[in-house]
Amino acid sequence: MPTSFTVVPVEGQEPQPSRPPEEPSQQLAECSSGESGDGIPKESSPFINSAEMDRRNIYEGKNMALFEEEMDSNPMVSSLLNKIANYTNLTQGVVEHEADEDSKRKEIKAPRMGTFIGVYLPCLQNILGVILFLRLTWIVGTSGVLESFIIVFMCCACTMLTAISMSAIATNGVVPAGGSYYMISRSLGPEFGGAVGLCFYLGTTFAGAMYILGTIEILLTYISPNAAIFKAEDADGETEAMLNNMRVYGTCIIALMAIVVFVGVKYVNKLALVFLSCVILSIFAIYAGVIKTAFDPPDFPICLLGNRTLSRHNFDICAKFIEVNNETVTTKLWSLFCDSPSLSATCDEYFNLNNVTEIQGIPGIASGVLIDNLWSAYTDKGSIVEKKGHPSVTGTEETKVGGLPYVFTDIMTYFTMLVGIYFPSVTGIMAGSNRSGDLRDAQKSIPTGTILAISTTSFIYLSCIVLFGACIEGVILRDKFGEAVNGNLVIGMLAWPSPWVIVIGSFFSTCGAGLQSLTGAPRLLQAIARDGIIPFLQVFGHGKANGEPTWALLLTACICEIGILIASLDSVAPILSMFFLMCYMFVNLACAVQTLLCTPNWRPRFKYYHWALSFLGMSLCFALMFICSWYYALIAMLIAGCIYKYIEYRGAEKEWGDGIRGLSLNAARYALLRVEHGPPHTKNWRPQVLVLLNLDSEQVVKHPRLLSFTSQLKAGKGLTIVGSVLQGIYLDKYIEAQKAEENIKSLMGVEKTKGFCQIVVSPSFRDGMSHLIQSAGLGGMTHNTVLMAWPQSWKQTDNPFSWKNFVDTVRETTAAQQALLVAKNIDLFPTNQERFSEGNVDVWWIVHDGGMLMLLPFLLRQHKVWKKCKMRIFTVAQMDDNSIQMKKDLQIFLYHLRLNAEVEVVEMFENDISAFTYEKTLMMEQRSQMLKQMQLSKNEREREAQLIHDRNTASHSAAIVKCDIAAATPEKVQMTWTKEKFIAEKHKNRETNVTNFKDIFNMKPNQSNVRRMHTAVKLNGVILNKSQHAQLVLLNMPGPPKNKKGDENYMEFLEVLTEGLNRVLLVRGGGREVITIYS
Repeated sequence: MPTSFTVVPVEGQEPQPSRPPEEPSQQLAECSSGESGDGIPKESSPFINSAEMDRRNIYEGKNMALFEEEMDSNPMVSSLLNKIANYTNLTQGVVEHEADEDSKRKEIKAPRMGTFIGVYLPCLQNILGVILFLRLTWIVGTSGVLESFIIVFMCCACTMLTAISMSAIATNGVVPAGGSYYMISRSLGPEFGGAVGLCFYLGTTFAGAMYILGTIEILLTYISPNAAIFKAEDADGETEAMLNNMRVYGTCIIALMAIVVFVGVKYVNKLALVFLSCVILSIFAIYAGVIKTAFDPPDFPICLLGNRTLSRHNFDICAKFIEVNNETVTTKLWSLFCDSPSLSATCDEYFNLNNVTEIQGIPGIASGVLIDNLWSAYTDKGSIVEKKGHPSVTGTEETKVGGLPYVFTDIMTYFTMLVGIYFPSVTGIMAGSNRSGDLRDAQKSIPTGTILAISTTSFIYLSCIVLFGACIEGVILRDKFGEAVNGNLVIGMLAWPSPWVIVIGSFFSTCGAGLQSLTGAPRLLQAIARDGIIPFLQVFGHGKANGEPTWALLLTACICEIGILIASLDSVAPILSMFFLMCYMFVNLACAVQTLLCTPNWRPRFKYYHWALSFLGMSLCFALMFICSWYYALIAMLIAGCIYKYIEYRGAEKEWGDGIRGLSLNAARYALLRVEHGPPHTKNWRPQVLVLLNLDSEQVVKHPRLLSFTSQLKAGKGLTIVGSVLQGIYLDKYIEAQKAEENIKSLMGVEKTKGFCQIVVSPSFRDGMSHLIQSAGLGGMTHNTVLMAWPQSWKQTDNPFSWKNFVDTVRETTAAQQALLVAKNIDLFPTNQERFSEGNVDVWWIVHDGGMLMLLPFLLRQHKVWKKCKMRIFTVAQMDDNSIQMKKDLQIFLYHLRLNAEVEVVEMFENDISAFTYEKTLMMEQRSQMLKQMQLSKNEREREAQLIHDRNTASHSAAIVKCDIAAATPEKVQMTWTKEKFIAEKHKNRETNVTNFKDIFNMKPNQSNVRRMHTAVKLNGVILNKSQHAQLVLLNMPGPPKNKKGDENYMEFLEVLTEGLNRVLLVRGGGREVITIYS
């Protein structure tokens, strides 16, 4: 239903009648005194004392003061509506609308064309063309009236359904000049838009070649046969000579037309009306001729020998012999079949056995010939055109028919081939949408004009099929070039008042259609080039100073020349049918996708559409492609697929709000809801990685090799989230966060890491890490593995929190049941360009925590970097273990897991704790104690300084509150640090420090720490012995202690455990099985 809008003017409050009117200067003075409602003093106005200023100017901007700070980004509706209502489009091929408005500000005349002139007639001119005049009678004669009706109905139904879909898209907002390409690309995205746009361009270009070939065929066959350059010496060479003539004349005409288009398109547009009038006049002449045959059929005799049609080029009298002065004299026809003019000459057997008869070629609509023409008469190439049901006597011997004056078929005919030849005659339905910029009301004119034009042309085609079948003899219909009627145009013989109306009209109409194709195709290519989605086509976006596409015109002429060199209209027609059908198929797909997605922006004014109709049209287009020619269809789809992949790989990324993106979002939502139902099965488990990156002060990634390792581990599969934390408040740091995100995404592109980036700004670095671990991902697509780098600077005193954050992250991943991978010496890890030609990936399987250690090397070896590395698995046997049996069991286990790896069991015997271990543990605990005391004294000093600052601030605030008391004495602040207290505290701290340091050097190590250090030292020695030269060592990562007081000792244990190894990946499982022996 229509929506009513009411524009309500907002005015200031009217003055009370009782209050006397004030002077403007007094009002301004009152307004300017004090502060505005938001506490901001008003700026002084240069017009404050101006007495001439009227009341309206005084209050200008007052009503909308609440929004004044956002006026730059959010303009007033009153100013916006005028720009939207006056929006217009420039015609395609000139300077683009936005650039023209910004730079030159040219005044553009409002488009004035309505539905009839702007859409209906151009569509009529483009649809009715060369096939109607040159091939429709032949199609009717070959396939019969019934099958011809089916062919035309299928093709017209295809274009009608496409027009309905196109009308919905064209009325869903403003369609700039660009027509079908613009609609498809903005509805299906740049990949589909570019691929289909180029196919449509190729179809339009080959259509130009087809029209030019039709022009030459009319010229050399029906207007001036003597103009042929190549002459055939015998009947067998006529076809080759005709093709050569087509190539020569076609090249000349295409060069001439290209010059005309280059000189000025305005001349082509002015001639368009003349060409259209020729088409309409020819249509009326056909209908007039059909009506005339009802009461006065034309006299066009056809000569038959038996049931075989004879070509009238070399004889004039349809008889074997005639009586002249009571003497029997042989005719020219006799000489063609016999070796001499005498009656006793040796003649062709078929000629001797059959009589020569003459029938009317156009018996008229009341003759009942329609019954004979209902059924098809498909033949092979070189067959003689024969009249069905006519008496004929065949000889006992097969005689050569070559060189005899029969009418032969030039190609093999069958139903699907005729569909491919006919379909170009229904193309041209985009002519209205291509002119959308010139229409007064495009959203009303395009649907009405296009559908009316298709309805009109469909009626013309369907009625012509019936009328041709009812008026013209079948052998004449199957005579493609009119050889049986002295080389006349068959449809011209039917027309009234003269055959030349059709001949001249069809000649000019095909010329005009060729010019229109050479005018439209370069502009379509220019539109694609200017969008920048296909890099190598950008040169064709340039042209002359007025925007005419010079380079695109040159390329179009060259491609058109390819069609000219093919030289056969029947061979070129299926090629352009493929490209047009593909374009129409994607128009229907675009409408169906948009309708099914129900996007909020899908609000077409044309309401008579449905997704089922669009889907039917798409299916019909696809079926017609393979009906016409399955190998041409495959070639066209291959070309479109290559263009699609090229744009996807190399093209510029465009966000046009297309339907494919909406379809992807819907599919993603559906998949996420399906995945949400439960955790994945062990067989489907793969590491979904959250990569925690550290950034420097410039928001640049500190360890880019972490992303390289992620790419090698993931190989583009599964989920990857790259996260980082910025410390601060988001309102202060959002610019830095955007910069950090851009830097990370850029690095992800360089490292070919496919995934998502997530930046968190948090007051605390620790809280930010916790937020990422808890909330990264969406629904079922959340991470199950955290990858981070080992904090190399954890021992530095200026960074005391790095190891605390690290240990807390380990605890949180364990609590969240997520796996943890810690890469030590990450800067030594290989880049994606490096290749290890040999070496080992060693797995030290000490405790079982889900099988992560087994799965990771397998995934890494799928990448080119690690492909040639061998996998070795080490496990540790204790004193009571049977190492031989352990090795056998491990080999069987790996066999069931389908993993190829060398197995080795390392025996570790119980022995005494070495002095080295004892000393290392003692040094660790002493260092930890010293750090605690240093940190404690530092914290005390910071708390004391903060207390002084707080008390000073409180005193200052109190003084401001009581500033109205002029003689108030200032409050004295009691300083915490007096001279006496400072000296006493100094001596106290010195004594305490001396005592504490003595305690440190006299302390004994904790026995639990000694045992843990013993394990770390022993394991490190064993690992160094076996894996010091391995390319990568994967190792179980022990968990942190439950008592948080020993966190710094935990870091020392890990450091000792991995000491001396180049590349180490510490692995901590997520508490569930990730690998299985079952299929």
